[in-house]
Amino acid sequence: MRTTLFGVTAALALLVAAPAFAQSAEPEVVNPLPPQPLSVEPAPSNPPMTGPKLLISTSMGDITLQLDAVRAPKSVANILAYVKRKHYDGTIVYRVAPGFVVQMGSWESATKGRSVFAAPVPLESNNGLSNLRGTVALAREEGPDTAKAEFFINLVDNFNLNRNPNDPGVNTGYAVFGQVIGGMDVVDKIGNVAVGDNGPMPGQAPVTPIPIKRIAVIKESP
Repeated sequence: MRTTLFGVTAALALLVAAPAFAQSAEPEVVNPLPPQPLSVEPAPSNPPMTGPKLLISTSMGDITLQLDAVRAPKSVANILAYVKRKHYDGTIVYRVAPGFVVQMGSWESATKGRSVFAAPVPLESNNGLSNLRGTVALAREEGPDTAKAEFFINLVDNFNLNRNPNDPGVNTGYAVFGQVIGGMDVVDKIGNVAVGDNGPMPGQAPVTPIPIKRIAVIKESP
């Protein structure tokens, strides 16, 4: 914080005046106020999500996602199309950025990618969902409408990944389309594995591969 000249003068005045208080008579005893409750800001949260659920089966455990087909209909439809085609089965978690995200999508190994088939998805980052810890969002290229099969799970609250409030359109941010509702401990374990350079994102590739056995829609009981 910038210190003004007034601030420096005031601080020096307090330092000079301090000894005078020490030389005065004993201070009056004042009954202390009772402890005051700390003002705590409520933790940020997203509204309840409605839509299908997905099960991600990895070599380190299962992760359950609740999708939001109401607020992110195009993103959810895109993911479900890839799930239906079994696009993710047999791929790997190819990016682990500790304290940031875990990412997966179209890599079968550290050096072999898998072709995508669907058209890019229009960016839905203005849907009222924030990139909070445990949320799932579509990864994309630099342009706004470039997301395909790749997605990531936020390991922490990544507010910087939300749409810029000064954006006059929908050109910034990453579209949240779901939330981890089971297996966040698995996500955290994945987020803490050793990483190296042998992968599509140097410095963020798991040293020991983390296969994704399958991603499937969870059939709800009637």
